[in-house]
Amino acid sequence: MAGPTEALTEERRREIFAALVEAQDRGVPVVPSRWEMAAKYGVTPAQMAEIEREGMDNDWPPLEGPAAE
Repeated sequence: MAGPTEALTEERRREIFAALVEAQDRGVPVVPSRWEMAAKYGVTPAQMAEIEREGMDNDWPPLEGPAAE
């Protein structure tokens, strides 16, 4: 069975993940940033969690590169 983000393109998931990381880099706490991005992009909390996990597992930008090591 496919996950809840199957309807979202990888490009869209990457966009949401980048916005989440940028919000956290600005100092927004982790949990509120998840809720903020879910509301902003119209995804469910379950989709947000899956996107976050996928982005971290795959070192999506802005995580990739020497600074992420």
